[in-house]
Amino acid sequence: MIRLQTAQSPTQKRPAVRSGRPPRARAGEVDERILDAARAVFLERGLAGASIDEIASRARAGKPTIYARFSSKGELFAAVVLRNVTAAIERFESNVPTGATIDDCLADMGAAILHWALGGPTIDLMRVSISEARRFPDLASNVHRMARQRGEEAVARILSEATQSDTLASLPSFAPERLATTSRFFINLVVFPLMLRALFGEKLDSLQAEIRPHVARSVAFFLAACQDSSVK
Repeated sequence: MIRLQTAQSPTQKRPAVRSGRPPRARAGEVDERILDAARAVFLERGLAGASIDEIASRARAGKPTIYARFSSKGELFAAVVLRNVTAAIERFESNVPTGATIDDCLADMGAAILHWALGGPTIDLMRVSISEARRFPDLASNVHRMARQRGEEAVARILSEATQSDTLASLPSFAPERLATTSRFFINLVVFPLMLRALFGEKLDSLQAEIRPHVARSVAFFLAACQDSSVK
């Protein structure tokens, strides 16, 4: 005899719903939604004008979910910037420049960094950080230091690889103990001039058009300085 199941009566208990932390895959999706929403709100309203309530609403996540991951609005902003920098570094390191000459290789690297920096949300996020420096001085300096350090580390690795098959590898500037300083000089000379102009409001389209000639001149000067034996 087949026993048919009947509908549960109001007094019958329903199966318990599992609660707790979401699976790791879902947790990653939540993190991305939060960071995407936070970036949009920070860019629209600045750091001071942004609210966790609005970020939570856009991310379709509760405030406790956000605070479980980020202890403050400043920490959330730093995470947004770090994700942007990390994504760019991963892209650079997976496509190490391979020009016909070391000049071409370094020019390609400098141009790639500037195209990233002058496109997308990078400059806008930096402007937000600078504009809030008086209210949040520690945050502004920490974000800048964090982004710069990650950038210098990435450039140092790429410079080390790019110069291995060139005579530059034997120069003091490219010795392991000096590579961090050399990378800093490369960024200061090749990357920062156009980025500073962008931060002061020059049109990004015009600056994008200057990237190639600017990088070519800067790389030539950089290599000449690296090969000057009088430079210590």
